[in-house]
Amino acid sequence: MATSLKGGFVRAYHPAFWLLQRLADLFAIWASHYIACRIYPQPWDESNTVATAVAVIGFYLASEPLGVYRSWRGAWFRTEIRAMLGAWMAVVPMLLLLAFAVKTTQEFSRVVTFTWFVLAPTLLFAARGVKRLILRAVRTRGRNNRKVAIFGATDIGIRLAKYIQSEPSLGLEVEFIFDERRADRLVADAAAFEPIHGKLDDLIRVARLGCVDDIYIALPLCAERRIAALVRNLADTTVNVHYAPDFFAFDLLHSKWGQLGEFPMVSLLDSPFRGGAAFLKRIEDLVVGAAILVLISIPMLVIAACIKFTSPGPVFFRQKRYGLNGREFGVLKFRSMNVCEDGPCVVQARRNDPRVTRLGAFLRKTSLDELPQFINVLMGDMSIVGPRPHAVAHNEHYRPMIYGYMLRHKVKPGITGWAQVNGWRGETDTVTKMEKRVEHDLAYINNWNLWWDFQIIVLTVLGRKKNLNAF
Repeated sequence: MATSLKGGFVRAYHPAFWLLQRLADLFAIWASHYIACRIYPQPWDESNTVATAVAVIGFYLASEPLGVYRSWRGAWFRTEIRAMLGAWMAVVPMLLLLAFAVKTTQEFSRVVTFTWFVLAPTLLFAARGVKRLILRAVRTRGRNNRKVAIFGATDIGIRLAKYIQSEPSLGLEVEFIFDERRADRLVADAAAFEPIHGKLDDLIRVARLGCVDDIYIALPLCAERRIAALVRNLADTTVNVHYAPDFFAFDLLHSKWGQLGEFPMVSLLDSPFRGGAAFLKRIEDLVVGAAILVLISIPMLVIAACIKFTSPGPVFFRQKRYGLNGREFGVLKFRSMNVCEDGPCVVQARRNDPRVTRLGAFLRKTSLDELPQFINVLMGDMSIVGPRPHAVAHNEHYRPMIYGYMLRHKVKPGITGWAQVNGWRGETDTVTKMEKRVEHDLAYINNWNLWWDFQIIVLTVLGRKKNLNAF
């Protein structure tokens, strides 16, 4: 860690990068249209040139509010790609409406246009990938780097410093760490970053001399007055000031920034299924659920007949479970026991349980007793993938014992889930087993994506742990 106090100017973001990115995007949009015309084939004419020019201008205009051309240093690649895709998705309807308004739709081939609309974001994606690789190589060699100081040798401050050191492709160099506390009050890992500078005035002097480009404030949320005083003093400099709040002190669930009117907000505990994500999840459930239900309809009829003829009682077993936001619903299962328990006291199935019928043992081992729950999926009470629903009695038993237990109900319960494909299913005769199940469920909610759902579905059928603890 360098500690030089040699003055200089704060390094601005180099405009050449953003000019090159705009030129690369222009080329990607033009090249994708040209390639589409060559594939079909269709001659390139004046109308194609005009359409490409309009698309480029529209893309530039849509990119500004989405921040496509801002600095993406340290940001996830997928976040940049989402912004780029959002800008292009604004261009597509604009072009279609414009062509309809000026009555020129007949001049454009639908095949060529569709190919262009699909190929353009692919090339735009590739251009950004190449840009990232180039910047990674340049920054790893010590070029295009920015010098930073961290105020606060706290847990989050030291973690931030370690992360910057471990990722040279960020193009950041930790020059100083400041903390006004005594050495014995600093976190243990701070010793690796000695010397720790202590005076606030020293930080202000470093900032005014232009020795650093960015300052990260890593103080706890309770240090509001110190943070405010620090920001007021740094307002007399030209450095970029960032605040790294220690949200790791909380057990977050799908946290994100938001706004309520003019008030910025941070959602600490929230569901990932809002807006477009909720729509995609529901489409997945309807399409995949309906397809599976068609495929299993005959096996379900066979199972129903076998249950009816091998033991007295109903074919289906309906039990109250907690669903989305803790609302109760009736989950459907094929009856696998000679009892239909529901209410304030429900005994979990255990190995060699005398209540389980001979056919029921097979159904439970192979999870075929869960097939009627695809009806719950189509009705909207469940998802194909999500935390498994527990009996109401079990929820009330475990919720005071396991921190964050009810956060499982921020999403719809699932027929299968991340905990199940990892072997955490069946009887939870110890609190530790339930804790592991909840841990996997919360990891799924925090990191959900559509591709992960399909992986879990495949693992449910083919995974090695799919039948572990099933009895």
